[in-house]
Amino acid sequence: MATTTISPKFQVVIPKEVRKKLDLKSGQKMTVVTKGGIVYFIPEKPIEAFRGFLKGMATGNIREDEER
Repeated sequence: MATTTISPKFQVVIPKEVRKKLDLKSGQKMTVVTKGGIVYFIPEKPIEAFRGFLKGMATGNIREDEER
């Protein structure tokens, strides 16, 4: 488990092992979410990164016919 410290300017350095594992780049934007006293940093990805994300997914029976 990696740990980090909040600087006097409230900055956080993401440990190298985490940056490598998530392939984070300098200047990349992140969404910050808090829930139940936990802070989540979610890396934003360009929309092109999701191309083919749902390939092969079954699309039948997702909604009832009356909902369409």
